[in-house]
Amino acid sequence: MGIFNTLLRSVTWWNGQTLNTQIFTWRKGVRVGEDAQGNIFYRTRDDSRRWVIFNGEAEASRVSPDWHGWLHRTWDEPPTEKPLPRKAWEKPHQENLTGTPLAYAPAGSIRRADPAERRDYEAWRPE
Repeated sequence: MGIFNTLLRSVTWWNGQTLNTQIFTWRKGVRVGEDAQGNIFYRTRDDSRRWVIFNGEAEASRVSPDWHGWLHRTWDEPPTEKPLPRKAWEKPHQENLTGTPLAYAPAGSIRRADPAERRDYEAWRPE
């Protein structure tokens, strides 16, 4: 299994880091921190590049707003050094759920387990 996984990592990127990214991270990366989902954030020693190694599927919406701001240089300090202030009404970060069973479905949607009966419109029927 070891050789197969190494070969698979050299040509795929969607399930973690590739072999080249791992080598680059090992040679030039400085670990900055980790988020609640287990994603690990790195930068180069001179801070010219910043990147994330995803824990599992590489999905950009899994990066919290705190870390997103650091990755895109909105602020210089990572959330591990200077956390963003939180308001009482803020909800925790949630990844994009579109296309999953957990995606939002309004009351009249047929995707809901208990679709509500809609009386605010009448469906068109060909005659």
